[in-house]
Amino acid sequence: MPDKKDLRERLSLPVYDNSSDVEIFQNQVLRPILKLQNEIYLILFRDYALRKISDFNALQTEKKLIFIDQSLQKDNALRNTFIGMTVGMLTSDEMVIYLSDTKAYNKRIIAMLSERLKSQVELT
Repeated sequence: MPDKKDLRERLSLPVYDNSSDVEIFQNQVLRPILKLQNEIYLILFRDYALRKISDFNALQTEKKLIFIDQSLQKDNALRNTFIGMTVGMLTSDEMVIYLSDTKAYNKRIIAMLSERLKSQVELT
């Protein structure tokens, strides 16, 4: 059976001497997972947006961007679903690291996911 890491694309992001452990984990683990899961995140968010605002696709881009931010900030079920989809792709060793500071990692997951969704807003 392939390892979860084998599914992820290797991103060539620089590691600086002053990079914190959280930044390194974000760039080496979380970013590749978000890239791998991108299509699934988009499908889920598109469904969520259309359930909340039936004419979401007709909204102006600015209103879509605001909706993305507000949804990820205020809807705990949505946030937890996205976080769960991301955490579910961690290996057991990575899970130990994640559990050492879940609040910081969750905040980073949501921030990166928000930017990812907003950059693809025309696709949703």
